[in-house]
Amino acid sequence: MEFADVVRTTGAVRRFRDEPVPDATLARVFDNARFAPSGGNRQGWHVIVLRSAEVRAKIRALSLAGYQEYAAYVAAGHVPFSPGEDGRWQQPPGDVDFTAPVARNRFVEELERAPVLAVLAVDLRQLAVTDGDLPRQSVVGGGSVYPFAQNILLSARNEGLGGVLTTFLCRREAEAKELLGLPQPYAIAAMLAIGVPDRHPRKLTRRPVEDFVTLDRFDGPAFGGPGGNG
Repeated sequence: MEFADVVRTTGAVRRFRDEPVPDATLARVFDNARFAPSGGNRQGWHVIVLRSAEVRAKIRALSLAGYQEYAAYVAAGHVPFSPGEDGRWQQPPGDVDFTAPVARNRFVEELERAPVLAVLAVDLRQLAVTDGDLPRQSVVGGGSVYPFAQNILLSARNEGLGGVLTTFLCRREAEAKELLGLPQPYAIAAMLAIGVPDRHPRKLTRRPVEDFVTLDRFDGPAFGGPGGNG
């Protein structure tokens, strides 16, 4: 595929056809994705492809528990797990009812049926977390693992596949690490579901460039997008 077509049509795909993904195809996906950048080129990621029906069912249950917690925030009108105005993690708002029923999520409820389920882990010792001591929630470490995750999704799209990245499993990391045999220095960064999509997203809704690119300052003039500013 043309690069522009790949990046403009790699939307979140959560419904798949009941078709297996050949190992050779999946190998090409990972082979291309591995060229993602990482701090110091340390490539601290590790992917666990889930094949066992028992393991898949347990991962689905853990992910569903994480989703239900996430959905409770949404039901109360909050961005789930977001920091406060000071950039620090706050305790859950008092109006979040974690015991109330939440909207069902067919994707998570049927997660084990995805043709490919892959847990993306990262060796925390390989991350140069340059914002780790700042008085706000840290984000920099993800720069050495999430480009790889996006490369997986882009590579899958190039093979005619679709997929989505989820982090619901991270809410039950301790149980998932024990189930998957992940050693202590590793953390779960995401889980990816991949397969032949029911349909490919063709028209993604995104903000225009001038909405989020400015010159010199946050409140500076908007950058003019593809045509430039002059």
